[in-house]
Amino acid sequence: MNNNIMKNIPFMLKPAAKDYLWGGQRLNDDFGKKIDMDPLAETWECSTHPDGPSVVSGGEFDGKLLIDVLKEHSEFLGKHCEGLGELPILIKFIDAKADLSVQVHPSDDYAREYENGQLGKSEMWYVLDANKGSKLVYGLKHKCSKGVIRGAIEKGKLEKYLRYVPVKKNDVFFIEAGTIHAIGAGALVAEIQENSNLTYRLYDYDRVDKDGHKRELHVDKGLEVADLSSSNEPRQLMRVLKYRPGVANELLSRCKYFEVYRMLINTERRQKVTYSSDELSFRVLLCYDGCGNISYCAGDGRKEYINIYKGDCIFVPANSEELVLNGVMELLDIRC
Repeated sequence: MNNNIMKNIPFMLKPAAKDYLWGGQRLNDDFGKKIDMDPLAETWECSTHPDGPSVVSGGEFDGKLLIDVLKEHSEFLGKHCEGLGELPILIKFIDAKADLSVQVHPSDDYAREYENGQLGKSEMWYVLDANKGSKLVYGLKHKCSKGVIRGAIEKGKLEKYLRYVPVKKNDVFFIEAGTIHAIGAGALVAEIQENSNLTYRLYDYDRVDKDGHKRELHVDKGLEVADLSSSNEPRQLMRVLKYRPGVANELLSRCKYFEVYRMLINTERRQKVTYSSDELSFRVLLCYDGCGNISYCAGDGRKEYINIYKGDCIFVPANSEELVLNGVMELLDIRC
């Protein structure tokens, strides 16, 4: 068997972690992350961003940074990402024990011009769980001028202009660059976004960090890129589950940056669920419930297994071997 083809097999990733002041401990408690950090606000599950790179866990590339593996094996990215040398997306778990700051992200064009050629940031949230009464900020209730919003920020009264949207488990939200937004307390979220860490913080409730300092605001830049027109309340679009033996799939979100599907695997009746990536794009499997495994045939005909547990993230190179998924688990299937 061709050795290059054999290299296109999946591998597990170990995340980078962030201790932002609004985080809790659900990523440890619910997902067994075993990360010595309190609070544990985010885990960057699949990332080549220098602010939080993922590391390969197990297999041929064990212990290597994902970015280094992709530089050595650019074919893993697929034709859609040809020549990039890094991932165009970043995938996170987010535990909002308290409200996140009210913020906005720039577009690609603005970021390229004013942020040293970086990417902007559009993102998608899939709500894994939410407390009763949890909500998020999505834009403004009414069209406002920069002066009105600046004045409201200075007076600590921005909330009265914000559109608040209730959230519940299984909701999907797409947050386009330029949208004023914030995840509210009590939400547990999987986030798929452009490969960027550009955030312009507009408002932070006058909170202080563990050293007693207020976090930096970026009001001037934020107002430069923010959409200050009124925002309609985002509606949950109708989604269609498509069934075949052992698995159900549904499209959650599609944009020019990524596609995200939800996969419900149940092979208790001995069904065989096959899975593979094509030559166009790598894929990422993010397990947010249940457990199972991925199996594939090694070069000598042996079967190899990767066990999957709740909270695990698996990178599947482009043009992969045929894989078999087994177990009872719920996954996000992400591709570019």
